[in-house]
Amino acid sequence: MPRVCPFTGKKTRSGRKYAHRGKAKHLGGVGIKTTGKTKRKFKANIQRVRAVINGGVRRINVSAKAIRMGLIVKPPKRDYNPDEAKE
Repeated sequence: MPRVCPFTGKKTRSGRKYAHRGKAKHLGGVGIKTTGKTKRKFKANIQRVRAVINGGVRRINVSAKAIRMGLIVKPPKRDYNPDEAKE
């Protein structure tokens, strides 16, 4: 299953991580030098949540941003008491 949010379209993106060495000029050094670049992945913050979709409750993978924005309608809490069900 792809790591993509169906609401916001967020997905895994590629980038680089830079390695540095040296001391900054304003601290008395000769400056910071880049000593390496490595490829890395920036992954979307995908959460598996229960949501109401087309009138039914289903589990879907959505980004945390979609949850914060209110694009997800969560199902109501169950008010179940086993003692009342026996009577």
